[in-house]
Amino acid sequence: MRKIVLLLVFAVAAITSGQAQEISKNALGLRLGDNDGFGGEVSYQRALKNTNRLEADLGWRNSNYVDAIKVSALYQWVWNIDDGFNWYAGAGGGLGSWSYDNEMDGYDGDNSGAFAFLAGDIGIEYNFDIPLLISLDFRPELYFDSDSWRNDNFGPDIALGVRYQF
Repeated sequence: MRKIVLLLVFAVAAITSGQAQEISKNALGLRLGDNDGFGGEVSYQRALKNTNRLEADLGWRNSNYVDAIKVSALYQWVWNIDDGFNWYAGAGGGLGSWSYDNEMDGYDGDNSGAFAFLAGDIGIEYNFDIPLLISLDFRPELYFDSDSWRNDNFGPDIALGVRYQF
């Protein structure tokens, strides 16, 4: 009987300590990385539960020959490592469009199109005592389109995120 009581006390303590870590209700900021040529993204995170959230990102590229816009959404699971440190993993996808100026290749005219993609996400973040969150994540993206300004249909993305929590 004593073993059962001790086991129950240990289980309740483990469950409550796992629930003690909370993620911010809202976070808004920038996600800065290569992002397959898109560079920076405006990023918004919305908590769903204590350990789950949605992340929505808007990325754009405006250069001499390529203009593009991309919207992504990911569902993320968040686990506490230590005070303020979390790691997370997630999956999602998005849509985008691009316009490519063929004159740079010696051709006359423009080309444009749209694409969809699937993405995974894994990263680590630190939640400061002030309302600031920084993160470093890896997001592999698999693109689906008929014609592209990219060389292939896979885009690995490593990015630094800086977000204000509210």
